[in-house]
Amino acid sequence: MNAIHVDATKEGRPLVWQATPDPSIGPDEVLVDIHATALNRADLMQRAGNYPPPPGAPDILGLEMAGVIRQVGADVRGWQVGDRVCALLPGGGYAEQAAAPQAMLMPLPQGWSFEQAGAMPEVFLTAYVNLYMEANLQPGETVLMHGGASGVGTAAIQLLRATGNPVIVTAGGADKCAACSELGADLAINYKEEDFVARVKAFTGGAGVDVILDMVGADYLERNLSLLKLKGRLVFISTLSGGQTQINLGALMGRRLRLIGSVLRSRSLDEKVAIKERFMAQFWPRLEEGSIQPVIDSVYPITQANEAQQRMAENLNIGKIVLQVA
Repeated sequence: MNAIHVDATKEGRPLVWQATPDPSIGPDEVLVDIHATALNRADLMQRAGNYPPPPGAPDILGLEMAGVIRQVGADVRGWQVGDRVCALLPGGGYAEQAAAPQAMLMPLPQGWSFEQAGAMPEVFLTAYVNLYMEANLQPGETVLMHGGASGVGTAAIQLLRATGNPVIVTAGGADKCAACSELGADLAINYKEEDFVARVKAFTGGAGVDVILDMVGADYLERNLSLLKLKGRLVFISTLSGGQTQINLGALMGRRLRLIGSVLRSRSLDEKVAIKERFMAQFWPRLEEGSIQPVIDSVYPITQANEAQQRMAENLNIGKIVLQVA
């Protein structure tokens, strides 16, 4: 098969589409012919040499895929050759084939394209686990989502709208704010032009929010803490501005706040399966009916992975950037 490899010997570490050995499968795995995959920030970090794959995972980029089952392992039940599936991966999505445990497979919702399905697993499972499991979001609680126009942000807005939780987002431009509002955000703040703390406080009558989902990190910590209500939860899913900062522990203790660090890729298979199953039990009917679906910014052929990643690096995308493989 062909797959994307990072050429670490050249400036910029370009992505190269080249021949590579086919993946092998275990007895409880399937081999999938990939039709589409999608970009995530982790791909850019891994390409730069800053985010190695977990032990046992392929060193090929790509944390999700959609395609058609080519081969099933001896212990696989309920899936067969020819089934259209999508899945979260620990790596290996930028390729013509990938191995996936049967327990992580999800069928393509009725009427969905491979591009839609390939853009769904990572961002929806990330949004779900951090809002509904890590933060234990309760009915009526208000959420502040930074990076509202990102893949995770656009997924989170839709989930929160479905469960009736008010959602405030920050985004870097009028077009991104408009897209978030159209998806169902109750307030979209252009952080490049407005003080998001002042806007959130004004919008909530000074009350603040119950949960914050943050991918910025150090630069936002003090401001985030100032916006949390009593027993508020701040969930970190990335540290784009860095991970080193100072914190006023008195403020944390006085309001009984909780800071939660979270990852998805390096969790055990059992944890990932539990997340997937809970997500499907709560939201899959809405995906089937089309009221929840990934927001697709653009679609590139896999051979233009360099251009696709450049678009993400420049923060131009609203939603997911997809790579067509087949």
